[in-house]
Amino acid sequence: MKTLLATLAVSTALLAPASAQEAGSRDARGQLDFEGRYIVSVQDADMVSSAYVNGQLGPREGRDTLAVIPLDGDPRDWTASEVFASNSVAGPPAAVDITPDGRLAFVVETFTPRPDDDDPHSFSDKSIGSTLTVVSLANPTAPEVRDRLKIGDRPLAVRVNTTGDILAISYAFEGGSGGQTPMQLFRINADGTLSDPVSPTIEGYPLGEDNIMDMDWHPEENLLAIIDQFGNSMRFARVTDDLAVEPFGNVVDIDRAPYRVMFTPDGSHVVANALYWGPDIAGRWIEAPRGQVVTVRMNAEVSDDGAVRHALVDRVMTGVSPEGLAVSPDGRWVATTNLERSYLPYDDPRITWYSSVTLAALDQETGDLTEIGTFNYDGILPEAAVFDNSGNYLAVANYDHFDDRVAGSSIDFWRIQADPLDPGNTQLIKTEHSVPVARGAHSMVIAR
Repeated sequence: MKTLLATLAVSTALLAPASAQEAGSRDARGQLDFEGRYIVSVQDADMVSSAYVNGQLGPREGRDTLAVIPLDGDPRDWTASEVFASNSVAGPPAAVDITPDGRLAFVVETFTPRPDDDDPHSFSDKSIGSTLTVVSLANPTAPEVRDRLKIGDRPLAVRVNTTGDILAISYAFEGGSGGQTPMQLFRINADGTLSDPVSPTIEGYPLGEDNIMDMDWHPEENLLAIIDQFGNSMRFARVTDDLAVEPFGNVVDIDRAPYRVMFTPDGSHVVANALYWGPDIAGRWIEAPRGQVVTVRMNAEVSDDGAVRHALVDRVMTGVSPEGLAVSPDGRWVATTNLERSYLPYDDPRITWYSSVTLAALDQETGDLTEIGTFNYDGILPEAAVFDNSGNYLAVANYDHFDDRVAGSSIDFWRIQADPLDPGNTQLIKTEHSVPVARGAHSMVIAR
């Protein structure tokens, strides 16, 4: 386990961006150099965050949305364009993905919206979801729903492969895709329509016991990294041309209650977070200890007969309940967004009146991690983050505000800043830039 003191051993080249511009410089107008085409987020407007604890959804505040934030022009003028897309925060922050060209977005509905009235409601008033919404992003300032499809019950994560022609959806075992697997695969046709789903079997997967909580496609081939929620493990599988799924290498034991998984940009390693939730934790998750981030090296060993072995490489500690995970496109950084206990009812003495973001340096060649620090801020239930194209900025989805007079949620912008006179002192700083969206931001991707 590395600590903040270990950052002194990380090279100055890694911690200090190459120029003042790359370090997050701002001009006289206080601009933000956040690079990318647009951010896509989804918002669950049906419940306040404390519903996780007491089951009370609280007052309704609008409808579920998909929001698009174009990243051109003066950041002080950035706004979100939103369209209705049913989704739920009661799942991993993996409810939205986009095609690599940015022309389509896919949103899964883990639970349905609350009843369409203003009466008080509890979480039990929501039903298991089974809708996939397809949204055209041809005009980012006016996203348009192209289709709503009936899929399996209780989808968890949606992922598009690197070439943009296969869509993968995972399911909770309590729901399921109707086949003998917790996964469905679709062909994405050239016109943006989807083929009929294929429900592949996955040899060795413990059906009816584990969820595929999240998965990620390799950046260069049709190979998936899959994390098992209750099995505390990671496995790899190849997807063939006929959409069969073939195990690839060994199953890797990783830390407890993994929630998100991402390949490094070069595809050599996989990063996953661990929440340390469980039935033997007080409140199951409420009093969880600090979480962790781990790295796994794919193809750590290859035998003479071609068999491969994947291996756990490193881990660092995060804040409490690190649901969100982001890896910078240059492979320098890993970030987690940590719920802490910000989502508790205001009268619960265990509440933390803050959330946090953990930053770690990543050595993409070795998979080694170095903990930079955990940075607290005034916000509730941050479940997602994305790095910009430069790797020097981070957008964070803030689910709600402690000041109940502030409507909606927000996408907040942070920067990584190294001290020019002390390169070992690197900070993650929340900037003044923020874009309002509907209440309940929880899943987010970026069109690069």
